[in-house]
Amino acid sequence: MAEPPGPVLVVIPTYEERENLGRVVARLNAAVPAADILVVDDASPDGTGELAEEMAAADPRVRVLHREGKNGLGAAYLAGFRHALSGEHQVVVEMDADGSHAPEDLPALLAALDDEGDDGAGGADLVIGSRYVPGGQVVNWPLHRQWLSRGANLYAKLALGAPVQDITAGYRVYRREVLEELDLDSVISQGYCFQIDLAWRALQAGFRIREVPITFTEREKGSSKMDASVMAEAFVNVARWGLEHRTSWLRPKARV
Repeated sequence: MAEPPGPVLVVIPTYEERENLGRVVARLNAAVPAADILVVDDASPDGTGELAEEMAAADPRVRVLHREGKNGLGAAYLAGFRHALSGEHQVVVEMDADGSHAPEDLPALLAALDDEGDDGAGGADLVIGSRYVPGGQVVNWPLHRQWLSRGANLYAKLALGAPVQDITAGYRVYRREVLEELDLDSVISQGYCFQIDLAWRALQAGFRIREVPITFTEREKGSSKMDASVMAEAFVNVARWGLEHRTSWLRPKARV
């Protein structure tokens, strides 16, 4: 595998993930030993933040960012991104704490930053670990979750015209330049709408996106944070973005 273009920071948001965090970090350290890890904990009442501090004390690769309460996945990732941009890291990774994103897949995602790819278009600026490209798969998900995920991706693809098969995916690798270019202060999306939002902004800014197949495995411990409000937010926002995009030619051009 080619070396990533600079230091890597893996951002892992947590809320009540004490049972999962240690195993995920151990697997991540084995898969990509040079990567640093930032745990962004939303004041987990189960002691996840305290466990993360113990891990950080024992391993200089692990850092912890504490937030005052449960303020949403999108806000946690944005806090992690800002932390990354304040330092030396050139590559920023999104990864769930529950084990659904296999750390063993991360080397392939990092390699896609510089690989030419089948289309010969060169490396990527944003790499998405995709469940819905050839070679990707989902393990142990109930049928209704599979239909919900596939339906959300199809809806976003049709509404936005975005050439991404798994635009809701949360396993991602960003070049630093992408996060610097996007207006992160204007992002208010949460849940999987946050993932759609960032990918859509990257596409509109002209960045190259590549999807790499992964195996997504349903968590064994703990419970999903998905709820109806997250789905409603995505439905409304995607419709609005799609409408704005398709009617942009109607807007008056500024005079030079």
